[in-house]
Amino acid sequence: MISKRSFIKQFFKHRQMVGSIRPSSRFLGEKMLENIDFIRSKSLIELGPGCGVFTDMIIDRMAPDASLLVFELNDEFYDSLNTRINDPRVTIIHDSAEHLEKYIHDGKKIDAVVSSLPLMVFPETVRDNVVNVSHKVLKSAGIYMQFQYSLQSKKLLKAIFNDVSIKFTTKNFPPAFIYTCRKK
Repeated sequence: MISKRSFIKQFFKHRQMVGSIRPSSRFLGEKMLENIDFIRSKSLIELGPGCGVFTDMIIDRMAPDASLLVFELNDEFYDSLNTRINDPRVTIIHDSAEHLEKYIHDGKKIDAVVSSLPLMVFPETVRDNVVNVSHKVLKSAGIYMQFQYSLQSKKLLKAIFNDVSIKFTTKNFPPAFIYTCRKK
């Protein structure tokens, strides 16, 4: 697992990629995952796992026949996850979330996307591409979970998903907004 010191170093080195000075809390993870039906969800995607706090929680909840594609662009986080996670249901991908569609084969649709990407620090085209491709690969009634440290993503997410609800938790540093978006 990535040390706190290493995480902080990645934050200052890659401000356009790492959205916080410290990893997400398990409390935030619980809020992010509470609306996902892990019994029925067989195909999952995680975007921007960082050091893998949510990844570990997803793996613990996944059905034995489920699969998880994890997209991490940061070299150090990717190497750590790829070395540490040895579960045949999980594929760690060293690529941008913008390209997730090329890793989904045979027209397969996804049950849930869990995103920790700091959308508001991305260029607008990248931000739009990530959210649009996530929507595109979801099944009807699929769920897109996103946390952010502000409400700036509200307009973007409501423009793409017609069912968006927002919760807030102070049990994370910094406190975070959790967006639950459903595809109709």
